[in-house]
Amino acid sequence: MPVTVTAVPCLSDNYAWMLRDEATGTVALCDPGEAGPVIAALEAAGGRCDLILLTHHHGDHIDGVAGVQARFGSRVVGAAADAHRLPKLDVVLRPGETVAVGATQGVVIDTPGHTVGHIAFHFAEGDVLLCGDTLFSLGCGRLLEGTPAQMHGSLQALAALPEATLVCCGHEYTESNARFALTVEPENAALAARAAEVKAQRAAGRATVPTTLAQEKATNPFLRARDVARLAAIRAGKDNFR
Repeated sequence: MPVTVTAVPCLSDNYAWMLRDEATGTVALCDPGEAGPVIAALEAAGGRCDLILLTHHHGDHIDGVAGVQARFGSRVVGAAADAHRLPKLDVVLRPGETVAVGATQGVVIDTPGHTVGHIAFHFAEGDVLLCGDTLFSLGCGRLLEGTPAQMHGSLQALAALPEATLVCCGHEYTESNARFALTVEPENAALAARAAEVKAQRAAGRATVPTTLAQEKATNPFLRARDVARLAAIRAGKDNFR
């Protein structure tokens, strides 16, 4: 595989993601929410971090940047549209442009909705999608800045990727997402099976991600929403779900 991807838990329920290009040994880290755990993971993996990839500006995705950069001299990569509220960027990217992690190329996808400047990174050669807070396992990000139309468009853009794609999202929200998803699609057998799997995984202290795009297309009501109105209704329901 051209790149391998490893989840790095941080804060209370965040994941940073460590990518390693097998051909060159180049290492990238996506969305370090705090420095300590990600530096420890990077040290354990060989003590290298060449790039820091940022999906959006929220503190729980960028607060570890300074510490990681100070330790490893990493270059910081992020969206041109969000450059004014991200840490200082060494590489400024626009949708459709690419970023190299060693010999592996990642494509930048515009994914507004959770925030207006949100982007995702898709590494086709390794089937890796770094989607931040746009797409979660069995969920999607809260619309803090964007519109239902923007989120629907973003999710449909991600749904068009190959089904083997690994969905590497920013949070461990799957168990609560499953409870809500079952209220939306109570007769979805694939969703019921996934919810039971997730409950067992969390009871055993295991991560529920990465998942695959194929699995999300079969079970995630947000990704399955047929139009903007349906997405808006589901999102409003989740916002008020307890």
